[in-house]
Amino acid sequence: MLQGTASDVGKSVITAALCRIFVQDGFRTSPFKSQNMALNSYVTADGKEIGRAQGMQAEACGIEATTDMNPILIKPTHDMHSQIVVHGRPLANMSAADYRSKYLPTAKATVMEALGRLRSAYDIVVMEGAGSPAEINLKERDIVNMNLAGWADSPVVLVADIDRGGVFAFLVGTLELLEPHERARVKGFIINKFRGDLSLLQPGLDWLEERTGIPVLGVLPYIHDLRLEAEDSVALEGRSRPAADRQAGGGIDVAVIRTPRISNFTDFDPLTGEPGVSVRFVSRSAELGQPDVILLPGTKNTIGDLEFLKEQGFDAAIAEAMRSGSTQLIGICGGYQMLGRTLSDPDGLEGRQAGETEGLGYLPLATVFAVDKKTVRVSGRLLPDCPLRLEGGWDAAAIPVEGYEIHMGRTTVVEDHQGSAHPLFEIRETDGEPKMEGCGAKNGRIWGTYLHGIFHNDEFRKSWLNAIRAAKGLRTEAETFSVKALKEREFDRVAETVRQHVKMDEIYKLLSIG
Repeated sequence: MLQGTASDVGKSVITAALCRIFVQDGFRTSPFKSQNMALNSYVTADGKEIGRAQGMQAEACGIEATTDMNPILIKPTHDMHSQIVVHGRPLANMSAADYRSKYLPTAKATVMEALGRLRSAYDIVVMEGAGSPAEINLKERDIVNMNLAGWADSPVVLVADIDRGGVFAFLVGTLELLEPHERARVKGFIINKFRGDLSLLQPGLDWLEERTGIPVLGVLPYIHDLRLEAEDSVALEGRSRPAADRQAGGGIDVAVIRTPRISNFTDFDPLTGEPGVSVRFVSRSAELGQPDVILLPGTKNTIGDLEFLKEQGFDAAIAEAMRSGSTQLIGICGGYQMLGRTLSDPDGLEGRQAGETEGLGYLPLATVFAVDKKTVRVSGRLLPDCPLRLEGGWDAAAIPVEGYEIHMGRTTVVEDHQGSAHPLFEIRETDGEPKMEGCGAKNGRIWGTYLHGIFHNDEFRKSWLNAIRAAKGLRTEAETFSVKALKEREFDRVAETVRQHVKMDEIYKLLSIG
């Protein structure tokens, strides 16, 4: 089991790296995280929802993800309340207090049954903790850190991030706050994100081992430009930049509006790898400027985040940017819903009073939030008469697309007597009938879709970006990279880094495997 001294110290990535190494060495391997609090989620092949990190780690193992790998997912809806997802399906919306008092006492059985099935099916299960095991206020009903390690009788490796400073205090302080039987489970340390001369760190490592009696199993270097999906929005810190800070040479400026409950922002990861494309996350309307593309991302609370946009003046800033006639406005999932005219929540599912909210009004859409949640993988094609094709630079051939849907809203076109909008895609679920999806304004500059992962489709992404390049008078690109191939290379890169800098023989000894 990998546990950390804090959130975002690298547990998820190191877990993925170890999973990859074990598979390379011939072991059937699976990831496991009993309870995950995250808004970046992943849809399994059977249409269930789990944490994005466990889906990514399953890909590192070369296997299909299942809900056993993350049986409990917590998706915050607003302050103090979350949607509780158990084995891929919503159980209830609960306050933090109710979750701790009413659900956690019964959660052990769910967690251990899932872990038991994985242990029966795989040679090695790599478990990931959450946050820190030294959260004193949470330890009594912990199901994801040291209590789980005890139930599973698992050795623990403690991960710390040296890049944020205070690494020795983090490690020693964490141990000091553990009970003796918990401390006995910690069999090694991994120090992550080190920059510089290791010989200068060695005296500290020697002191740490002497002070704690626990070996340092490795010091991992800071891996620049790592292209693996992040688990939650903590990873977005530092990504917001001024509008003027963009790629040199007049490239494509993409502004993603960062809302309080932003979800599945990994949708935009492929754009960051494209030449001449600058992606920035914007939290204040004054930062928006005049980008080439404004992206409204998914959200776990569409109405709440829509109110945030209006309160922060983003509605006016977007309107000002759109007056230029060159900016594209795109909504994904919750952002797609915001582009419509009305959002109705008759059952108060968004955590607020039941009622109707006025959307941004860019597309003739009405959304009604339903009790049942839709989670499904889909595939299909871009329609030949799609409004997007009005923009120059699109390939004439049919462009296939695939993605996944996660939403409780149901969106329909309303009062479009002028034919001002048009569907974008023809898609189908597994063994389902084809249906129209998405909506775009006739000028092709405003569009939205429920399809998460739309920019992971290489041909679609290339053609869409080339249309923007052509409109700006930039050189178009004949080829693009493969997102799937890139991810495979990144899994191998991070695995090789761990092999070089972590004592894998000691890891295998902890597993009693020669």
